[in-house]
Amino acid sequence: MKIILTLILVASFMSISTISNPNGFHDFTKRDIRGNEVNLEAYKGKVVMVVNTASKCGFTPQYKDLQALYEKYQDTDFVILGFPANNFGGQEPGSDEEIAQFCEANYGVTFPMFSKVSVKGSDQDALFKYLTSQPNQDFTGDINWNFEKFIIDKEGNLVRRFRSRTSPLSDEVIATIDSNLKK
Repeated sequence: MKIILTLILVASFMSISTISNPNGFHDFTKRDIRGNEVNLEAYKGKVVMVVNTASKCGFTPQYKDLQALYEKYQDTDFVILGFPANNFGGQEPGSDEEIAQFCEANYGVTFPMFSKVSVKGSDQDALFKYLTSQPNQDFTGDINWNFEKFIIDKEGNLVRRFRSRTSPLSDEVIATIDSNLKK
C-alpha cells in the first residue's frame, strides 16, 4: 500500500511539474524604459512579439513597421515588447531616456519599450537566455543581430522566431499572429 501511495504521489508531482514551468515567459519581471517594474504575467492571454531593437542599425526603420503592426492589432490581444540592446556593433549606445526620445520622435513608437538589456554573451539577460533556448519550429540559439522577433502564444510558449531580415509586416509574421489570436 505504501508503495502504491508513493507512486501516486510521484506521478502527481511529475504531472504538476510538467504543467508549470517555473522559468516560463510570464514568470519574468522586467524594467520598462521609464524605470517601472513590469511583471510579464500581465501579458497572459495575449500573443506577444518580443523584439531586440537598436537606434543606429540598418534595420532601425523596422520601428515604423513594428508601430504599424501594433496599431493594426491594437484592439486585439496582441502586443509588441521592444528591448533595446547594444550587442551588435555598438548600435544602441544611448541611455533609456535617449532611446525613448528617439523612438517617439522618429517613429512615433507607442508599444511598450523596456530598459536596455544584453541579448547575447556572458551578460545575457535571463529573459533572452530563456527565449533563445526554447524549442520552436524555426531555430534556437543566439540572436544574430538587432530586430530579431520572438512570437509567444497566449500561454507563454515561444511558437515562432524570425531573423532580422523578416519584416514585421511580412505575410509569415501576420499569419503567425492571426493564427495564435484565434486560439
